[in-house]
Amino acid sequence: MNQMRIFHRLLLTSILIFISCHTWSSSVAAEPASMNEVFTHPVIVIDVGHGGIDGGTSHENILEKNINLEIGTRLYLLLQKQGIHAVLNRTGDYALSEDNHWLNNKSRHRRDLAQRRQLTEEIPTEMLVSLHVNWNKNRSRRGPVVLYKEEGRSIMLANIIQNALNKHYGTHMEMQSGKPFYLLRRVNQPAVIIETGFISNSVDRRMLCDPKEQTAIASTIAGALQYYLSLL
Repeated sequence: MNQMRIFHRLLLTSILIFISCHTWSSSVAAEPASMNEVFTHPVIVIDVGHGGIDGGTSHENILEKNINLEIGTRLYLLLQKQGIHAVLNRTGDYALSEDNHWLNNKSRHRRDLAQRRQLTEEIPTEMLVSLHVNWNKNRSRRGPVVLYKEEGRSIMLANIIQNALNKHYGTHMEMQSGKPFYLLRRVNQPAVIIETGFISNSVDRRMLCDPKEQTAIASTIAGALQYYLSLL
């Protein structure tokens, strides 16, 4: 594991986000300058799905990886504004497999997933929130779906997020077990995967691509995370 490269990415997070999003939220405070200050408390790791060569699911020229980053960036900013410690594991369009020089595996996908999991072991992690976008051949299928790790705190977290997102979307989707998914099996902390909508559905797609709606979705997730933390 190239720890210095990972720490360098994380240290640059606040600088990159502040520059790119300053016009969106001028009230966001600058991050601490040292890694010791950043990691004095456990953090919420925001796992921004896909990136780089891996675009995720798509519709025409709309790529999942870009939607994930937009919502993830907004979620990060909102949590920071609320005083909740968080980090993004991807701040730009690159594949996390590029940072993985420690796993002897030819599969880029496996190196990518392993790198995401490894970060939760390298820094003090409160929970992992992984952002993705759904797709279904049935184009009428819409709404958010939260997948949970088979563990009590994760199930409670997923239920809170699912209910909050359903209210925002006007849907009645149910959370689902994420047992088949690598991250939810391998991460030690509470963890969920949030499928923020179906890119194959025109209503969801408009929401996912609208900057105002991206902010509203991130705000809904941030509120759910804040409520979950208040119950601990």
